[in-house]
Amino acid sequence: MASVVGTYARAFADVVMSSKADAGQMLAELHGMEGMLAESADLRRVLENPSIPGAQKKAVIDAVVGKMGGSRPVRNFIAVVTDHRRLPLFSEIVKQAELELDDRMGFAEAQVTSARALNDPEKRLLEAEIRKLTGKQVRARYAQDAGLLGGAVVQVGSTIYDGSVNGQLERIREQLVS
Repeated sequence: MASVVGTYARAFADVVMSSKADAGQMLAELHGMEGMLAESADLRRVLENPSIPGAQKKAVIDAVVGKMGGSRPVRNFIAVVTDHRRLPLFSEIVKQAELELDDRMGFAEAQVTSARALNDPEKRLLEAEIRKLTGKQVRARYAQDAGLLGGAVVQVGSTIYDGSVNGQLERIREQLVS
């Protein structure tokens, strides 16, 4: 199913990039629809029901997207996903589309876990270092974990940079054991 999710995500990213639309706005609209689908079991049932004609489903999508103030490309994308019976994968598609757009626009998502709360100058410094390492603009999310003792652990994609005291102690222990 990962290839199916990727196919839809790339197609959405292609539309956003070719139309030079505001990617942030388009993603916000997709997240809005994702929220509506999560909140409304009735909406989800209607759109997933194969016995309801496509024209009626499109009318429902038009009404929902119109009420949200959504754009035409987002409406069309939701209609395609619904027509191809991929709505159960919608959340995964949205997540993958976000990653695809970030990659195309040169952004990297970073999860920063530190032993204590970081102040703004520390965050800027850390983000500048991550930018040097990745060569991309950084969108960082911050969390705290007192178990790190000090320092920080940064995850960008599948790469983990462990600068925590806990990690350093573990590396020292491994060296002593070997």
